[in-house]
Amino acid sequence: MMSDHKIDRIRVHRVLIPGKAVHSHGIGDVAGIHAVILEVITDTGLTGWGEASPWPAFTGTAEGTVAALYTYLRPHLIGQDPVQVERHMRDAEALVVGHPEAKAALEMALLDLTGQISGLSVCELVGGRMRDDMGLSFSVANPDFGKDLEDVAAMWAEGVRIFKIKTGFKSHGFDLMRLEKLRGIYGAEADLRIDYNQGLPAYDAVRCIRDLEAFRPTFVEQPVKMHERDALAHIAHVIETPIMADESVFGVREALHGVQIRMADIFSLKVMKSGGIRRALEVSAIARAAGIEVYGGCMFETGLAHAAGAHLMAALPELRLDCEFYMSTYYASEDILTEPFPVRGGRVHVPEGPGLGVAVDPAMLAKYAQAEALG
Repeated sequence: MMSDHKIDRIRVHRVLIPGKAVHSHGIGDVAGIHAVILEVITDTGLTGWGEASPWPAFTGTAEGTVAALYTYLRPHLIGQDPVQVERHMRDAEALVVGHPEAKAALEMALLDLTGQISGLSVCELVGGRMRDDMGLSFSVANPDFGKDLEDVAAMWAEGVRIFKIKTGFKSHGFDLMRLEKLRGIYGAEADLRIDYNQGLPAYDAVRCIRDLEAFRPTFVEQPVKMHERDALAHIAHVIETPIMADESVFGVREALHGVQIRMADIFSLKVMKSGGIRRALEVSAIARAAGIEVYGGCMFETGLAHAAGAHLMAALPELRLDCEFYMSTYYASEDILTEPFPVRGGRVHVPEGPGLGVAVDPAMLAKYAQAEALG
C-alpha cells in the first residue's frame, strides 16, 4: 500500500564529537565519533533520522558517505513514498557499490518515517519486540590502563558487568596483565570478553589465545585479518573458547561462506557493516540456521545509531550475548539526541514510541558540524 507522504527534502550533516579518551584497537586508535547524520523530510512535515558511522580502517570514510548519500542516492529519493523501504534499498544497492553505512543511514531514516506514519516502533516493523532491554558491554580500550580501571570501577557501581578488553595494540604481556588484574578485582561475576580487532598474526594466534584462556573469557573476537577467513576457521576449530567473527562477516555472502567453513562460533551483528537493520537480520537468520550465536556490535556511534541497533537486537528471536551500545553514554563527550540514550543499571533499554523513538537536537548538530549541511 502506498502512503500519502512524499520525500520532499534530504539534508546531510557531517559531525565530529570528541571522545572522553583515546580508544586503541588492533587496527588503530579512535579519538572521537565521525558521523554522518541524514535528515529525510516529507511534504507532510515529518522528519526521519538516520546515521552513518564509518571507520576508515574498517568500513569507509565520512566524506565518501556524504557523497554516496547526497550526490548519488538523494536524486532518486525526492518525490518518492518513504514507506517503500525495500524498493529504495534495492535501488540504493544498484546505484552505489559498497558504502554499507550510507545504506544503513538511509534505511534507518526510512524506517523512522514509516514508524511515525504507522504508529509502530522500528522493531515492530521488522519483526516484533522480543525483549525490552539487554545487557551492556563496555570496551576496555584506553592505552592508559589506570584510567580504564577507574572507569570500570565507576561503571561497576552503576551495574555494568560485561567488559570487552581490546587486545593486540600493545604487547602480549600488556594484554595478560590487564586480564589478570580485572579478573583478580571482580572475580567470576565479571563477564570478560576479548577483541583483537585483527591484531594478531595468523601464525601466532593460537598460542596467544591459549595464554588468555586462563582468564576464562566468554569469547575471543576477530583475532586475525578480515580476509584470513580460513585461518579464523582453523582457530575456531582448535580453541576451546568461542571465537567471534566481526570484520570477516559484513553481509549475507560472508555469513553464508562463514557457515560453510564453520569460520566462527559467533557473528557480530552491526547495522553499519551490513547496510541496515533488515540486512543484519538476514545475517542473523543464516547464523541461527547453522547454530551460530550473534552479538550486538556497533561502530563509533551516537545515540541515534545506538537506537537503531537496540531495535535490531529487540527483534532477534534469540539473544544470549547482549550488546555494546555504550558510546553515547560512556565514550562521547556529548550526544546529539534531545534525551539521553536509555542505559540504566548496566542494561540498554529499547526506545519506546513510533519509529526509532528518539529525536535529534539541531543545536548539537550545529555545535559539532564539520562542514555546512548539504540540502
